[in-house]
Amino acid sequence: MTDPTIVTPAAVGGSSATGGLTRRSVVGTLALASVAGSSTRVLAAQGDPSLLDATRLQAAYGERSLSPVEATKAVFSRIEALNPSINAFIVLDRDGAVKAAEASALRWREGKALGPLDGVPVTVKDNIPWAGHPTRKGSRTSADGPSLENAPVVSRLLDAGAIILGKTCMPEFGWKGVGDSPLTGITRNPWNTRVTTGGSTAGGAASAALNLGLLHIGTDGAGSIRIPSSFCGVFGIKPSLGRIPAVPAAATLHLGPVSRSVRDAAALLQTVAGPDSRDMTSANGPLPDLLGTLDKGVKDLRIAWSPRLGYVKNLDPEVEAITEKAAKAFSDLGAKVEQADPGFPDPAPILDPIWLTICWTAVRSVPEAKWGELDPALLALALKGRNVSAADYGTALAARTSLHAAMGRFNQKFDLLLTPTLACAAFETGHNTPPDGRFGDDWLNWAPYTYPFNLSWHPAASMPCGFTKDGRPIGLQIVGPYLREDLVLRAARAYEQAHPWPFIDVPRNG
Repeated sequence: MTDPTIVTPAAVGGSSATGGLTRRSVVGTLALASVAGSSTRVLAAQGDPSLLDATRLQAAYGERSLSPVEATKAVFSRIEALNPSINAFIVLDRDGAVKAAEASALRWREGKALGPLDGVPVTVKDNIPWAGHPTRKGSRTSADGPSLENAPVVSRLLDAGAIILGKTCMPEFGWKGVGDSPLTGITRNPWNTRVTTGGSTAGGAASAALNLGLLHIGTDGAGSIRIPSSFCGVFGIKPSLGRIPAVPAAATLHLGPVSRSVRDAAALLQTVAGPDSRDMTSANGPLPDLLGTLDKGVKDLRIAWSPRLGYVKNLDPEVEAITEKAAKAFSDLGAKVEQADPGFPDPAPILDPIWLTICWTAVRSVPEAKWGELDPALLALALKGRNVSAADYGTALAARTSLHAAMGRFNQKFDLLLTPTLACAAFETGHNTPPDGRFGDDWLNWAPYTYPFNLSWHPAASMPCGFTKDGRPIGLQIVGPYLREDLVLRAARAYEQAHPWPFIDVPRNG
C-alpha cells in the first residue's frame, strides 16, 4: 500500500485558467479518428491519451498502441497542471495508481483484460471509503486516519481493473448543492472559475469536465450527482436507489457515475451495479443490458416534458427556453413528446424533516467542542433537525410511497419524463444561493427538480443541453421508471449523438 498525497487547496489564477473548448472531442484532430486500426495509433500518438474516452482508450490498449501506464501518467500530468485552478482533489495516489496500471498493462498484454473498465482512470468522492486512504467528507472535524476497508463500489472498481487516481472534494457531509467546504475550500467550475461547480459531487464533476480521469463515482441524496453535472456541462446519472449498494450509508444515498460520455457512464454502471447483503435497499432485480441497448434510440417512446412539475414557480427564463428546445428535439429523434406533469404535489414538506434529520445525524457524531469548526449554515440546519420528532420523520418516510406510486401511475402513460435539471445556471462561488436573492436563502429553492426522484427512488440523469448567453452550461434531466436505467441512458445517448455537447480543454477565468 502506498502513502497518498493529501492535496492542499490552491488559489485560482494565472495564465493556466485561460482556455478554449472543442466540439465533441477534446482535440480537434481526435474527433475524426476511428477507434479501430491505424487511426487509433494516430490518435494515441498525436493526441494526449489523457483526453480519450474509455472506448478509445481500451481500443488503443487492445492494439498495443498505448498502455494503461502511459495513460495513467498522462492523466496525472494533466491533474498536476490543471487541478491548482479548480481544486477538485483532496487525495491523489500516483504511486498506487501506477502500480495498478502496471498490473492492468500485463493483463492486456496477455489478452486477459477484465472488462470495459480495465485500465480506465477513475476517481471516488471523499465520502466513499477507500481502504488505506482517509474519508474526510469535507469536514475538519472528521478523522484523518485511513479507512480500513473499501465500500462495495470501490471493491468492484478494483476487481474490474479500474485505476483509482484519488478522492474528490465535496461540501461538508454533502449537506448542500454547491462546492465548498471548511476543509478544502472552494472547488471551481472549469467553464468559469468564478462560479460554483454545484455539489455535493463537486470535485467529481469538475474533474469530468476536464477529463481528469474518465469516470467519477459520486453520491446523490437530493441531487448531488445531477446538480454539479448540470453546472459543469457533463453527464451524470443517479440510478434507482440500491442499484449500487451504499455502504455504510444505506437507505439514504444513490451512488452513480459522472463522465463526459453516456457510454462511459453506462459501462461503469453495468460493471459495479448489483446487490449487497449489507444494504437493505439493494435492488435485487436483474440489471438491464445497458451497453447492449444503449444505441436503440427513442423511436416511439412516450416522453413527457414538464418545465415546472406542476408546482415550481421560480424558473430562470433562459434555462426554461434552453431546456424546452432540448426536450422538443426528442420529437426529431422519433419519440412522441407532449407536455405533461407527473401529478404529485410539491414534495418539499416530505423532504424537510428527512433532510434536517440527516444534517443532525451528521453533526451529532461530532464532539460539541468541535462544532465551531463546522460550516455555520450546516450547524444551523442540524440544530433544527435535532427538534424533528420521530413521528414527523416517520410520517415523511411513509409519504415517500405516495411519490413512488404517483410515478408508477405516470409511467403507465409515459416512458420518460424530461425537466430542467435546475432552475438556474451556476452562480458566483461563496454563496449557497444566487446572490441576487431571487431564490431566497435555501439552496433547495433553485434545485426543486432533483430531490423528488431521490424521494421516489427513480433513476434520473442530467445531460448537457446548451449554454446561457454568457457561456454557463445548462442541463436537462431525464427521469425513467423505477429500475429502468436502460431507458434513461438510451435517451441520453440518442440526444448526445444528435446534439454532441462541447468539451473544455483547460479552465477559464470568468
